[in-house]
Amino acid sequence: MTMRSAFESTLWTILTTRDLMAVAILSVILYAFYYPAPYAHQTAQAMPLVVVDDDHSAMSRSIVAHLGDTRAVRVIAEVPDMAAARAAVRAREAEGILLLSSHLGADLLTGRPGAGIGLWLNGTYLLRAESIGSGMVEVVEDAVAERREAMGRRPGGTPSPILVHPLFNTIGGYRDYIFPAVANIILQQTLLFASARLMAERRRRRDPRLGLAAALGTWAACATIGILAAFFYFGFVYWVQDMPRAGNIPALLIAVPLFAGAVAALGLAAGTLFRNGDDALKILLPTSVPLVFLAGFAWPLDAMPRWLATLVWASPATSAMHLFTRLNQMGATLDEVTGPLLVLAGLIALYLPVFLWRQARAPE
Repeated sequence: MTMRSAFESTLWTILTTRDLMAVAILSVILYAFYYPAPYAHQTAQAMPLVVVDDDHSAMSRSIVAHLGDTRAVRVIAEVPDMAAARAAVRAREAEGILLLSSHLGADLLTGRPGAGIGLWLNGTYLLRAESIGSGMVEVVEDAVAERREAMGRRPGGTPSPILVHPLFNTIGGYRDYIFPAVANIILQQTLLFASARLMAERRRRRDPRLGLAAALGTWAACATIGILAAFFYFGFVYWVQDMPRAGNIPALLIAVPLFAGAVAALGLAAGTLFRNGDDALKILLPTSVPLVFLAGFAWPLDAMPRWLATLVWASPATSAMHLFTRLNQMGATLDEVTGPLLVLAGLIALYLPVFLWRQARAPE
């Protein structure tokens, strides 16, 4: 069998086999829209809050009024004391408590220490606390500035405000942070599963071993599926989902084939170890969650044990994490991603010979 005929045969097999089609193509499309969906709003919105105002000053009333200017919280009631506030939280009527302490207005206006604002939030939703906390700081600052201006006071000696503008996650949203990173895991795992199942099923059927040209054609066909999936994500999906993007297209034309080639070689090599496709999926499916935590975005590689931080580079997704987020979100140049590119080339040089050697030992 020639390389071209093996290439065409493999593509046809993937497209006409229900299980392979579901893993290699349909799941890629599904995850492109299913995974980002829960994070569409990205930031906390309208968190129900009860207020305990122990100050009853113009300043405290101004702060409560300014809470309506932020989308993060929604004041549902002002209660007389903390006992009533805690009761509202226990009854699930509110998910947070804002306490404005006595003498708050005078202390804020004069700058005396001791002014106290307490904010208690439902800890079930960890990521919301930061956005709500920063929103509360802005509310207090606006209220203080408004009251000082109304009283004819100038904030003498106050430094100019600092404008904070994130470079790569422009709204500080969870989706724009998580999906570009997880997309690399999705692209790897779907191609890995399909490639491994393809070879495992060949072993189950006791198909004759492939010659060198046919094996390379099979690898090229699987890599082509991965290339098309990657450009589908980095082009169409990122545009539809409005992900932050500053894509370096010429660099992607080099990086994507290396990534797809490494994953295809790994999947085909792994598939030769299993007797059937179901066994391949049973063993490989649980690897997805560890890869998410070991790829270097949820927890930095520098903070891991050195042996573990070295081992995770055996997964092409680790290089992809440090490669595609730089090219797609940060607009990096090819010189700035040389390291991950060389790792992917090395993984091809490692896994492809293993696949060629393993499949050559398959029974006739």
